[in-house]
Amino acid sequence: MTAIVEFDPIGAESIKGALGPDAAILPGLDALKSHLDVNVFEDCVVLGPSVDQQDVFALAEEMRLRRPSLGVVMVRRRIDTAILSDALRSGVREVVQERDLAGLATAVRRQREIATRLREQIERPEGGEPVSRGGKVVTVFSAKGGCGKTTLATNLAASLADSGKGSVALLDLDLAFGDVAIALQLFPTHTIADAVPIGEDLDGPALLSLLTSHRSGLQALVAPMEPSAADLIDTSLVVHIVDLLKEEFDYVIIDTPPALDDNVLAAFDRSDVVALLATLDIPALKNLKLTLETLELIGFPRDRLKIVLNRSDSKVGLALSEVEKTLKAPIVAQIPSSRDVPASTNRGVAIVSDEPKNPVSLAIRAFIDEYVVTTGDDAIPAQMRTDRRTTRRWRR
Repeated sequence: MTAIVEFDPIGAESIKGALGPDAAILPGLDALKSHLDVNVFEDCVVLGPSVDQQDVFALAEEMRLRRPSLGVVMVRRRIDTAILSDALRSGVREVVQERDLAGLATAVRRQREIATRLREQIERPEGGEPVSRGGKVVTVFSAKGGCGKTTLATNLAASLADSGKGSVALLDLDLAFGDVAIALQLFPTHTIADAVPIGEDLDGPALLSLLTSHRSGLQALVAPMEPSAADLIDTSLVVHIVDLLKEEFDYVIIDTPPALDDNVLAAFDRSDVVALLATLDIPALKNLKLTLETLELIGFPRDRLKIVLNRSDSKVGLALSEVEKTLKAPIVAQIPSSRDVPASTNRGVAIVSDEPKNPVSLAIRAFIDEYVVTTGDDAIPAQMRTDRRTTRRWRR
């Protein structure tokens, strides 16, 4: 059940109509607090546009401490950056425009999912400490554009989500020109830029409210809509976001820009697997070799690096054995060419979901099974776990 407080009867019925018959309209905030005292498993409350904004913020701040699993959704007639930042900072999970009833229903559904996940996190094993999720992080990188980096990242995430092997988050760190939203035909309400006003106050529930759901089940934190917003997102926030995603999800897939900037190095720092992508052309291979040499110079653990060759069946006169000899590293995965890949991308569909038996899909799933999927107590081999002292050493 979802509790609704809205003093305008017509507005209250409109909200209830969007949320379904299980939603309950309450006469005011005092009645809401009494309701919450009795209904200890209430997942979400919706506060309509007639409820005073400061009262909403005060309730959200109180519930953030008393009921961290409770999602507070605020409905406003007008939404601007100031309202959004103040709301998220106070603990409001979602801010929805009054006429966006479909968006409101989605927001409430998302809050129920978040509440379930938070309750799972605080469950204690018998006689033990709280369960820590510690998801596995896979970063996809190529120092040359056009190698299929976003295609690989989105398909890795979609394949993991489709498989049901765990919860999946997809983070677009190409902050100026990210294409994850376009590649998956997402229509995000929020982007990573919305985390900037919250800053150090950003916590798991607030971050989850910024994600966009994809039909495969994955949750995406997409790049800003305006390239200029990239300058506002500093590396400390990126680190904080990745750490929070690791706590909330079993798998975190990170797409990156074609440059070894501070944000990319921070993602590498927290990654269990770094998929270095290249194609069979001299510029791409040259950039890959330079990337490997740079990472070796700063002492990055070599066992986390996995070289993936895209469009590996291209007939361009370069033998794979010669490529490996030049790189001084093995190619662990080969993804063949297929006209179906750009066709699926243009439709906003991951090829692993659209054509699971396509050779490209099979190659991506093979890479996942070999290097990504975690099972049992040895989910992350000891040599691949992020030792913070080691990572600090190579970053220095």
